[in-house]
Amino acid sequence: MKRQRNKGRVTLASAAAMCAVAALPGQAHAAGTPAYTFDPGARTIRGAAANAEASVLDAGSVYRSAIGPGEKLYYRVKLDAKSNAYVSAVAVPKPGGATAYGDGITVSIRDLNDSRCGSEDARFGSTEFARPISAYAYRTVDKKSGTCQEAGTYDVLIERESKPTSNQEPWDLELRFALEPKLRKGSAMPTEAPETWPSTSPAPPAGDDRKRAGGAGHYDATGLETGTWVDSVAPGQTRFYRVPVDWGQQLFASTALSNSTSGKDEFMGNALSFSLENPAGGHVTDAYLSYSGRSATASLDPVPPVAYNNRFDYSSEVSGMRFAGWYYLSVTLSPKVAEVYGDKPIPLTTTVQVKNKAEESPYDGDAGIFAVTEKDKEMAKSGDSAPQAARSETMQLVAAGGIGAGTVLVLGLGVWTLLARRRPRPAGGPPAGSGQQPPFGGPPPQAG
Repeated sequence: MKRQRNKGRVTLASAAAMCAVAALPGQAHAAGTPAYTFDPGARTIRGAAANAEASVLDAGSVYRSAIGPGEKLYYRVKLDAKSNAYVSAVAVPKPGGATAYGDGITVSIRDLNDSRCGSEDARFGSTEFARPISAYAYRTVDKKSGTCQEAGTYDVLIERESKPTSNQEPWDLELRFALEPKLRKGSAMPTEAPETWPSTSPAPPAGDDRKRAGGAGHYDATGLETGTWVDSVAPGQTRFYRVPVDWGQQLFASTALSNSTSGKDEFMGNALSFSLENPAGGHVTDAYLSYSGRSATASLDPVPPVAYNNRFDYSSEVSGMRFAGWYYLSVTLSPKVAEVYGDKPIPLTTTVQVKNKAEESPYDGDAGIFAVTEKDKEMAKSGDSAPQAARSETMQLVAAGGIGAGTVLVLGLGVWTLLARRRPRPAGGPPAGSGQQPPFGGPPPQAG
């Protein structure tokens, strides 16, 4: 009976794993799917107009919400007096909707006296076309500060600005709340921002260009490592990639839009947006390119190597490079490009370089999303997104479960036969060679 129970456990584990595979979302998307892929594990919540009625966010969780034009919505977090906290928001307007220069969101964390702890805004700027935009707010522990240092309840306020001429539909929101790990005891970290760092773009990486299709959101962003990557982007579409950048490493990135085969050469200003966000969802920097039917390149301004003390700089290009982990690149092509050059995707070549050897993490213990693991490096090398990696792990579990079930069955039959041969025959049982069938002398007969 014990053998049978073990076999049942393995078989159930295999079945459960198969169900898990079926439940995981893929990177391929059916026609008509929204332009942004939300985390399927996100919980849906409503923002509150009154802070006292706000829903509480849990650290490490992802949420979905929505915000209308001109709305100011509250959420809440509970913080201790020792942890740096980050709440990010990705605002996702309906594809093709009109936007204006100042349209966007502001995310802030505030204490219950309405003192602002930290904030960031995200705007469409001069591109003026709808696309996912990201910003984060933070509460950092600082002995020199007199506000936002106590343990307790804090408000997260998200504000939307939209001009009357802009699309007035609600924007979807994807919210994340993360706590930064504590520093190792006795570690003396610099308390001033760096003054200089290498700012000359390196020579192009060696090796052939390789094809790698981008994802449709932060959740399914495609992993990239140092190299040149070929994809395509359609008017109105956003492609997402992610790059692991460790402590002490410096990221350089550019993207080039291929020439059009339409034969047209009409000039279009700010036709493409190229953006960089950090592991906590904070906006770091961006670049834009104009297009006239000929190949054009947008390069991000050089950002400093990842370092803890970058946070003490006022510029997002520096302060945003404050921790290791996955850094996200997104490329959006203006929907207006279709009016001149057609709606077919245009080839896109993105070049990524990560320089310098990785340095030791300053954190105590597991750093979670604020670290680069060997698995992360493997995912960047293979091009796996998070859901693809999860499917791969699940299939390995299924394979292991299948092998385990087969092994238990074979071994069980062998032991069964051996014991049957050794155990004494019951009184009155059939003599050897009588041609009688089991239960005497072997396993039960197979039905049919």
